[in-house]
Amino acid sequence: MNEIFMALLAGLIVGFIFAFLRLPIPAPPVLSGIMGIIGIFLGYKVFEMLIPLITK
Repeated sequence: MNEIFMALLAGLIVGFIFAFLRLPIPAPPVLSGIMGIIGIFLGYKVFEMLIPLITK
């Protein structure tokens, strides 16, 4: 859980710096882009869980 909070803090700091420097955000600017990234991550994790069951 500490890892999640550290990642969130790092993201907030980077987002603040990018906004301060008036640079474009280094992440998808809309929720659908963020959900796509989450979907990729979840698909990878599901594959990791299923591959041991398939290869037995």
